[in-house]
Amino acid sequence: MPTPSMEDYLERIYVLIDEKGYARVSDIAEALAVHPSSVTKMVQKLDKSKYLVYERYRGLVLTAKGNKIGKRLVYRHELLETFLTMIGVDEAHIYRDVEGIEHHLSWDAIDRIGDVVQYFQEDEERIQALGAVQKRNEETVADEEE
Repeated sequence: MPTPSMEDYLERIYVLIDEKGYARVSDIAEALAVHPSSVTKMVQKLDKSKYLVYERYRGLVLTAKGNKIGKRLVYRHELLETFLTMIGVDEAHIYRDVEGIEHHLSWDAIDRIGDVVQYFQEDEERIQALGAVQKRNEETVADEEE
């Protein structure tokens, strides 16, 4: 299994290739706000671990293994964003929160979160009922603070 840092790179590489058709070291460095030399070192590790094939000055290509992991990492990220949005987390916090928790959850937990998201998406009234509970709780807190 890749380390959390490797996961971040694989996820970003997968997204860049999906969006642009390629991922250059400079693109990855810019997207992750790191130095190109750091990207080169990580890309070499990912190559050694068979997640991608890297040829200096020629670029990189995800292997079937890297593509599969990259796709799953993007799914995890998007699912967590959907979940946090659905439960009412302020949009200003979502990206940072997802980045903070995504590496700390098991795939079993991700699958269960997927089940919860599906449960709410299958019936709009469930989302509305959750919103009503949140509103009552916020009102209770506001009453207690007065």
